[in-house]
Amino acid sequence: MKKLALITTIVFLSFVAKSQILQPVKWSYSAKKTGKSEAIVYVKATIEKGWHLYSQNLKSDDGPIKTTFTFPPSKDYSLVGKTLEPQAINRYEETFKMNVAFFENSVVFQQKVKLNSNTAVVKGKVEFMTCNDKQCLPPDEIEFSVPVK
Repeated sequence: MKKLALITTIVFLSFVAKSQILQPVKWSYSAKKTGKSEAIVYVKATIEKGWHLYSQNLKSDDGPIKTTFTFPPSKDYSLVGKTLEPQAINRYEETFKMNVAFFENSVVFQQKVKLNSNTAVVKGKVEFMTCNDKQCLPPDEIEFSVPVK
């Protein structure tokens, strides 16, 4: 009986711990061919109300961790230019005592690729940091894989 109670307690505590992990950003991915050998990969961040995600183009390393995309080399495609983002909100943040560029609600990043075959799977990783007016979460990394057909 004690063993059952111990197992039940462990399962309950692990459930509680997992349910309290904050994940204010949800990521989704898609791709669209724009020509016979070109495509755009779309990486969308949906951000919970009150939270924000930092731009790739922060002007200083003294503030929050900027959003960074990395794509491993592939024989199926090559990157064309840098990952693009829309105009960010620029505002002074007391937490960092500086102006920072960030996004609220949602943002779509775009990476143009040149295809070396009819289909490809674009793989990458995004590192990012999120904050609200009370706290910042540690930087996180998400790997993604987007089929281009």
